[in-house]
Amino acid sequence: MMRFAFDERRAAQAASILLDRAGGSMDYLKLVKLLYLADRASLIETEVPITDDHYASMKHGPTPCQVLELILQEQPREESIWHRYIKREHFVAHLCGPVEWEQLSESSVELLNDTYETYGKLRASQVVSQTQALPEWRDPEKSPIPIDPADILRYAGYSEYAIELVTDNAEAIYQMHTQLVRAG
Repeated sequence: MMRFAFDERRAAQAASILLDRAGGSMDYLKLVKLLYLADRASLIETEVPITDDHYASMKHGPTPCQVLELILQEQPREESIWHRYIKREHFVAHLCGPVEWEQLSESSVELLNDTYETYGKLRASQVVSQTQALPEWRDPEKSPIPIDPADILRYAGYSEYAIELVTDNAEAIYQMHTQLVRAG
């Protein structure tokens, strides 16, 4: 399984760009799906996702798990970067801070804008249907099924050798990040 080290700041900045494009708020399920679609496009185009989240097939399509967890938190940690940018009221995510993107590359911002252009005008249920049509999604029935990013690359036409190289690179970055976090 290909692993990435989730980056809450980049995830919050990516979400804030999408929310800004939507006028400051949108259905949180739609936001989660747009972030998945942008991550997926980034993985295929640049071999690195934007948020570095891990994914699962859930009832409403492929889902970035840590983003969903952050959005659903009722009592966020005080130091939560996500909650400086985004708040949720019932089923709606709201932009509550300035739109910043210093942690995002120009290509990431472009992919987020492209994702919004393609899917942003759709209703949440339509975006869910789009993600459920992706080849990596499996009906989870009662519990989430992990999605290996290598499968996304496989469905996009990457060779097994290329997938191995991307996986090795992702693992090296993941290990380095883990050591830095431990070192404190």
